[in-house]
Amino acid sequence: MSVGGHQAPPIFRRGPAPLVRLFVYVTVALAMLVMDLRFRYLEVFRQAMTVVTYPLQMAASTPADMVRNASTYFATLLQVQLENRDLRRKQLEAAEHLLRSAHLEEENAQLRGLLDMGQRLKVKSVAAEILYNARDPFSRKVILDKGSQQGIEAGQAVVDARGVVGQVTRVFPIQAEVTLLTDKNQAIPVMLPRNGLRGVAFGAGQGILELRFVEANADIKAGDALVTSGLDGVFVPGLPVASVTRIDREVQAFARILCEPAAGVERAGQVLVIGREAPPPALPPEPPAPPNKSPRRKGAASE
Repeated sequence: MSVGGHQAPPIFRRGPAPLVRLFVYVTVALAMLVMDLRFRYLEVFRQAMTVVTYPLQMAASTPADMVRNASTYFATLLQVQLENRDLRRKQLEAAEHLLRSAHLEEENAQLRGLLDMGQRLKVKSVAAEILYNARDPFSRKVILDKGSQQGIEAGQAVVDARGVVGQVTRVFPIQAEVTLLTDKNQAIPVMLPRNGLRGVAFGAGQGILELRFVEANADIKAGDALVTSGLDGVFVPGLPVASVTRIDREVQAFARILCEPAAGVERAGQVLVIGREAPPPALPPEPPAPPNKSPRRKGAASE
């Protein structure tokens, strides 16, 4: 329609009614749905649209995924830290139990050795435990947890499962002091079972003994075992004392012989205090000396 010979501007043009357009669009959509259900002609189009829109989907879901992954990470990290702390605690407890079990096994082995040693000896013995070292740093002495109330006396021998450890030097009511073989003031008479050679072993400090007053040409060699001779009446004869480790025959008239203790002198924990054997019979009395008779002079005899 025109007014005065002019057409109306496009802005005033009117198309189909909205209801008509809605009907057309719905009809087209239903037709496309029916055709797609029957012929599947939009499958390729859908796949192409999925590929095209995938980056947009990923970009849209990235913030949510980051928040979800961060929360999962921190929750997992906290759980792992708690589990590690629990595992460390259990590991420490297991290590403590293992060390305690090893200590108990070693202690049981020592006690079994002491029991076997006590059964082999035919004298009274008292089992004791070393409490601590003596206060004097220049001597090798230890303190036992048994004393005179348990029948321990000064001078008694102290052994472990492998041999002689030392000798009781002082006794208190519930404790006793033991001087170790390695103390420089300690000496013990020994014998070489291989040939019966006797000598005296002295403490030389630093965990070793020295066999003194043995001639340079004596029949002794490295590896020989030394046992108590029993000549002093204190140590039971036959107890292991030490083994020869080094011999120097070129020093002087007497050889310098170093020995390693057979017992765990510096490491003993459980020990056995051995009583003395029955004292040997007394020596027979010496016969009286005959009276001195003055010789008679020849002149007096002739008269």
